[in-house]
Amino acid sequence: MVVATGSDRRLLDVRGLTKSFGGVTAVKALSFAVAEGEILGLIGPNGSGKTTAFNLIAGLLRPDGGQVWFAGDEITALAPHAICAKGVARTFQLVRPFPHLSALQNVMVGRVYGRDAARSLAAASREATEVLAFVGLAGKAALPARQLTLVDRKRLELARALATRPRLLLLDEFMAGLNPQEVAAAMGLFRRIREAGCTVVMIEHIIKAVLVLSDHVIVLNAGQAIAEGPPEVIVRDPRVIEAYIGETTHA
Repeated sequence: MVVATGSDRRLLDVRGLTKSFGGVTAVKALSFAVAEGEILGLIGPNGSGKTTAFNLIAGLLRPDGGQVWFAGDEITALAPHAICAKGVARTFQLVRPFPHLSALQNVMVGRVYGRDAARSLAAASREATEVLAFVGLAGKAALPARQLTLVDRKRLELARALATRPRLLLLDEFMAGLNPQEVAAAMGLFRRIREAGCTVVMIEHIIKAVLVLSDHVIVLNAGQAIAEGPPEVIVRDPRVIEAYIGETTHA
C-alpha cells in the first residue's frame, strides 16, 4: 500500500475552531496541532464535540470561527472533495459503503477520486486490490458490500479511505462494536498504517486502546479541550477523571 508523504513536521494545525448549532456550542475555540507521523487520540465523553471537530476539519461543516491548516495551506473553506484531494481522509462511525458494489469496486472509487487519482480503471483495480490485502479483505474482494460482516464493513470503510492515499487519516470510532480479538487486530492495523507513512487522528471510546496507540492525547468536554499531553499524563489528570465520571464503564 502506498500513502503520500511529506516533509512538513506540523501536518495539521487547528486554530480556534468554533461551531454552534442553534444555541448550543458544539466546539469552542479548539486549537491543536498534529505532527507528521504521529498518532493523536481525541477522546471525551459522549457529546463533547469530537465528531463535530472531525467534520470541521474534513469540510463537511463550515466553522463559525477559526481556521484549519494542512501541510502549510489553509483548507478551512474548501469542499470535502478538495480537502480529500490534498491528502485528508476520514472514516465514519456509521459505515455506508455502496451496498450493491463489490468490496473491490468500493475501494476503486477511492483510487479514482482521491489524491493522485489512478490513471485508468485497470490501475485503480490493481491498487485497490493491494489496499484490500493490507486491511485483511483480500479474500472478499468480489463480495457485495452488503454481505460483509460488521468488522469487515469497517475494514472496507478504512480501505476506501486509504485508497485516496492520505497523508492524514481521521478515524471515527473504528473499534465501536468490535470484540476484544477484533480490537487487538485493529490496533495492529493502525500501527501498520502509521508505519506506511500516514499520520492518524483517532476518536475512540475504548480508552485503553487510545492510551496504548497514541503519542499524544487531547481530551474534549463540552466542546472545549480540557487536557492535552502524553497518554501517561492524561490518564492521571483530575480534569479528565472528573469529565469521565459516569462514562468510564463504557470505556
